[in-house]
Amino acid sequence: MSRATRRGGTGRSLRTTFSIARPHLRGHGLLIAGGMATLLVEVVLRVLEPWPIKVVVDAVSVSLGADSGATAGLPAATVPLLLACGVLLLGLVGLRAIAQYCSTIAFALVGSRVATALRARVFAHLQSLGLGYHSHAKAGDTVQRVIGDIGRLQEVAVTAGLPLVGNIVTLVVLSVVMLVLDPLLAVVVLLAAGAYLLLSRRGAPRITAAARSTRRSEGDLANTAAETLGAIRVVQAYGLEGQRAEAFDRGNARALSQGVKSRRLAAALERSTDVIVGLALAVVLVAGGWRVIDGAMTPGDLVIFTMYLKIALRPLKDLAKYTGRIARATASGERVAELLEERVDIADRPGTPPLGPVSGDIRFDAVTVDDGHGRRLFDELTLDIAAGETVCLLGPSGAGKSTLAGLLTRTSDPFSGAVRIDGVDVRDATVSSVRGSVTVVLQESVLFAASVRDNIRAGRPDASDADVERAARRALAHDFVTALPRGYDTVLGGRGDTLSGGQRQRIAIARALLRDAPIVVLDEATTGLDPAARAAVAASIAELTRGRTTLSVTHDATSVRDADRIVWLEDGRIVEDGTPRSLLADPGSRVAAWFRESLQEAS
Repeated sequence: MSRATRRGGTGRSLRTTFSIARPHLRGHGLLIAGGMATLLVEVVLRVLEPWPIKVVVDAVSVSLGADSGATAGLPAATVPLLLACGVLLLGLVGLRAIAQYCSTIAFALVGSRVATALRARVFAHLQSLGLGYHSHAKAGDTVQRVIGDIGRLQEVAVTAGLPLVGNIVTLVVLSVVMLVLDPLLAVVVLLAAGAYLLLSRRGAPRITAAARSTRRSEGDLANTAAETLGAIRVVQAYGLEGQRAEAFDRGNARALSQGVKSRRLAAALERSTDVIVGLALAVVLVAGGWRVIDGAMTPGDLVIFTMYLKIALRPLKDLAKYTGRIARATASGERVAELLEERVDIADRPGTPPLGPVSGDIRFDAVTVDDGHGRRLFDELTLDIAAGETVCLLGPSGAGKSTLAGLLTRTSDPFSGAVRIDGVDVRDATVSSVRGSVTVVLQESVLFAASVRDNIRAGRPDASDADVERAARRALAHDFVTALPRGYDTVLGGRGDTLSGGQRQRIAIARALLRDAPIVVLDEATTGLDPAARAAVAASIAELTRGRTTLSVTHDATSVRDADRIVWLEDGRIVEDGTPRSLLADPGSRVAAWFRESLQEAS
C-alpha cells in the first residue's frame, strides 16, 4: 500500500488531493480572484434578496390592521411600494444570476486548466518511470488514473467545490445577520450545524473508504478490459471469451457493490441532514410565530428569518449531498498522488552535460545487476566493444542478455560498476543524449496508431518527407508502403496490426535508420518471422548496422555468422568470447553445441 493510501482520514485525503493541484494554481491568480469576488457579490445579493419580501409582508400586514407591537409605525401597502419591491427583487435575482454565472465560469476555467496541466505532469512522470515500474503496473488501471481520476477531480471541483465554498461563505454571513436579527432563534442554526458536524465526522471517513475501494475496483476492471482487448487474437484463438467475460463480470460486480455502498452511506448522511434541517425549521416556525404574537417580531421578520434559515441550512444539505462526490474525488486524488509518488530511478543529475559526438566505443565496466527480486544476473561483469564492431550475445534464457543490452539506453542502471560510451559513464551524461546515441530494434515492433510516415518519423521528428522516404527505401519498405491504400499517409491500426510481422519490422528499421544513431541494439529482431520475412528483415538490418557498433541479442543461428564476435553469457559471467569462426570450429564450445541444436530444430 502506498503512502497516499495509508493517509486515511478525509481531511488528510483532501490535503493530499489539494497538494497535487496546488503547483498548477500558480499563474491563475487573477482568474481565481475574479471568481472569488463575484462569489462574494453573489453572497451579498443572496443576503439582500429576502428583504423586498419582508417589506411587502409587513406592509400588507399593516394594511390588514396589524398596527401594534413590532409593526407599529410601519408603512401600509401601496401600489408603488409593491411595484418597487417587485422590481427590486427581480433586479437582485438577475444580478445574483449574473454573478453566479461569472464565478462558475471563472472557476471552471481554472479547474480545466489545472486538470490539463496535472494530466500532462502525470503523463510525463509516467514516461520517466523505469521498466521496473512498468513491468508490474497494470496498464488499464494506470490509464484510468490519468484520464478518469483526474477528470473526476476536475468535475467535482466545479460541481461540488465551487457551490460548497459559496454556501459556506453564505452560512457564515447569514449566521451573523441572524444573530443581529434575533439571537435566540439564531442559536437554532448553530445547533443544527453542530448536529451535522457530528454526523459528518462519523460518516465522511466511511464514505471516503468506500469510494477508495470503488475506484480501486474500477481500475482493476479497466485493466481486465485492456488486457483482454490487447490479447484479443489469443482470446479468440483459444476460445477464452467466456473465461475473460467471467473475470470482467466478477470485477464489474465488485465495482458495483463498492459503488452502491458508497452511495448508500452518502444517501444516509443526506437524509439525516434533511431531518436536522426540517427539525430546525419547525423549531423556528413555532418559536418565531410565538414571538410575532408576543410583539417581539413582525410577520416580515419571521418570513425573512425563515428564508435566511433555509438559505443558511442549504450548505448543510449541500455538504451532505456533496460529501459522496468529494469523497470519490479525494479517492481519485489519492490514486493520482500514488502515481506521482513513484520514484524516478533514471534521471539527470543537476548540471549533467549531454554526450558529445559518439564514435561508438562501449565498455561494461565491472557491472553488477540484479533482476529486482534479489537474484544477481551479473556480478562485476566486464565487456569491451570497439566502435563499429558487431557483437552477438548468446546464452540460455534468463541469462540477462536483454538486461545487459538495456543498460545502454538506461532503461535501468547497474547496482554497481559503470556502462561507458566513448569512455563516459552514461550516468554522467543526460538521459536524452545517451538514448539519442542508441537505436533499438525489438522483437515486437512497436508501431503507433498513426500514419506510416509519422511512425517512421518518430525516429527523428524534424525529418522531411524525403528523409522518411529515403529511410524506407534503405529498409526495403518503400515498395509495400506505396502499395498501401494511401501510401505513406495510410493510418495503421493499433500496434500496427494491419501489417504483417515482417512489414512491421521493416517500418521499425526505417525508423531506426532515420534516427542515424552510432550504436544499434537488436533484441531478437528476426525471431518469430517466416523464412521469407526473415530474409527481407535481415537485408534491412544489414543496411542499418553497416558501420555502426551493434549489440545483437538473438536466437537466430543464421545471423551469428556475420558477427565480429560472439559472447556467451551464463550464470552471471562471460563463459565464451571469440569470433564465430573460432567458436564454431571448437566442437566442445557452448556456441558450437547451440549452433548444432539450432540447425537440427530448423531441419
